[in-house]
Order: sequence, then structure tokens, then C-alpha cells
Amino acid sequence: VQLQASGGGLVQLGGSLRLSCAASGGSLYYLSTVWFRQAPGKEREGISYIKNSDGVTEYADSVKGRFTVSRDSAKNTVLLQMNGLTPEDSATYYCGAGRRYRTSAWYSPDWVKYWGQGTLVTVSS
Repeated sequence: VQLQASGGGLVQLGGSLRLSCAASGGSLYYLSTVWFRQAPGKEREGISYIKNSDGVTEYADSVKGRFTVSRDSAKNTVLLQMNGLTPEDSATYYCGAGRRYRTSAWYSPDWVKYWGQGTLVTVSS
């Protein structure tokens, strides 16, 4: 499975962006998908998870209530809608996928088998 992340860009404080993680070479249906982000000088942070077969989601506290992850099964794509962006959200965002059906420790990269390239999000104040 190959993953292609897109949708990053420059946005002002309070703005919105929608990231996409498009899969090819295999279906996301039997996999779970996770979004990570990493800002310069900071550790990688798992921010959102979705089990594609049933839509179960998880979020990091830092994005809960602002970000929404969803799946578009017809397009074999996972979306991350990001609202209320702040400069603290500036980072490179990565999507990953793998077989993880328990939501415990969803934020760990250890279970991720497939990775997309990063897409840069910059939020200006």
C-alpha cells in the first residue's frame, strides 16, 4: 500500500485546512489510519486515528474538538479536517496505516506499516 498525503499549506490563525491521505495498491478498509505531526525540534505526535472498517476514531487532547478524521471508502482516502488552527499546529503532517484494531496506544508509531510522505502545515499569527 502506498500512501500520498496532501492538502498542507499556509493558513492564518483560526483558519482551516483539510488534509488527504490517498491510498493506492491496496484497500484501506481492513487497516487503521493514523495522522502524526512533527514540528522542528519537537517529538512526533500522534494526533488522530481511524479504524477504517467501522469508523472508530481517537484524537489527541491537543486537537480534540478542532480536528475531525473521516474516511471516504469510495476514494480509498482518509481525510483530516482541521479547524481553528493556531501557530502551535504548524508542523509536517504524516499519515500512516497498518493493522491496529485496538485503540489503546493508537498514537504509537510502532504498529504503522505504511507511511505517506509529509505535508507541511504553517499557521501564521
